[in-house]
Amino acid sequence: MTGTVVTHRPASLAELRDALADSARSGQRLAVAGAGTAAGWGGRTEHDAVLDITAMSGLISYNPTDMTVAVQAGMPFATLQGTLAQNAQWVALDPARAAEGATVGGLLATADAGPVRHTFGSLRDCVIGVTVVLADATVARSGGHVIKNVAGYDLAKLFHGSLGTLGVLAEVILRLRPRPAATATLAVPCDAAAAFDLGGRLVHGSLEPVAVEWCDATLLARFDGTAGGVDDRLRRARALAGPDATDAAADVWQGVGRVVHGEEGDTVVRLGTAPDRTPSLAALVAREAAANAVDAAMSSSPFAGAHTVRLRGGTAAAHAAVVENLREAAPAVTVCRWTGGLRDLLPAWGEPPPAVAVLRAVKRAFDPDDRLGKGRFAPWF
Repeated sequence: MTGTVVTHRPASLAELRDALADSARSGQRLAVAGAGTAAGWGGRTEHDAVLDITAMSGLISYNPTDMTVAVQAGMPFATLQGTLAQNAQWVALDPARAAEGATVGGLLATADAGPVRHTFGSLRDCVIGVTVVLADATVARSGGHVIKNVAGYDLAKLFHGSLGTLGVLAEVILRLRPRPAATATLAVPCDAAAAFDLGGRLVHGSLEPVAVEWCDATLLARFDGTAGGVDDRLRRARALAGPDATDAAADVWQGVGRVVHGEEGDTVVRLGTAPDRTPSLAALVAREAAANAVDAAMSSSPFAGAHTVRLRGGTAAAHAAVVENLREAAPAVTVCRWTGGLRDLLPAWGEPPPAVAVLRAVKRAFDPDDRLGKGRFAPWF
């Protein structure tokens, strides 16, 4: 990174295209930024300029009847959900970062999601169209407002989790769902093995929880629907879970956010495993935390195989040791928050995946001069 970093703040697709065209002519390396809620994810970027898309925050079109919405990528996700709520609709996603101001584009670029991923998947499952601007200022579009539109390559899935290294998300079209009339949560204190067992019985029966999360040694199961339907399923779930089960207030889910966000001095990592590995992963986290004298908290969507671990206290070397041992058990590990000094001890990414050659080929095709997010995925590319 040079001594003086320029910040571009385009407010429209045309201004974004012009900014990328100017940077292509000058050879400027760019870091794409939104609300900054995932600025620490992955490796450090080497950049001469920042492309801040938060001014691209407008609502392009919204048709409640068709249940689709098009927005600029810099729109805060919470703002979008508030607008949709006026028509009893929502994007079926509940990422913890939304409370921090995360943008629609930022959530897509980081492949972030929340507990309702159990039923609805991630943001890529909600996206039916995108407009992106590539490193050479080419504007590319795929999909559209028609949910089964298959026009062009599926750029949304390609850019999902790309961390600003392939191009810049400019506009996103999303499909919507009716907002449930009622919602309720059952909380059951238990260890990971018991959570996986009970969660499996809740999931594979007729109760249909929309979210199942094990967080702070408590299994949380959320039920959505009509008031009568939710009451009935909650009653049956309570009977299945036993005497320790309690009805929980909606704010119990904020515990997930506390693990996912972390605080200054914490290390936060995101991991992916096969669902049936959840109990063994939780046991490994506990052993490693004890062996390295750090406090560990874990939030897990066990049946999606998606986990977040927060490390607190102890030294940077201790955090590094825990993360390295987690990588041996779960190679898909992303460091999302770094305690002081950890970057000097630990690479941002573990061993390259088997398909790393494909990743590098895609990067060369979309950004042959490696000007977008350079270093974010180092040493993979």
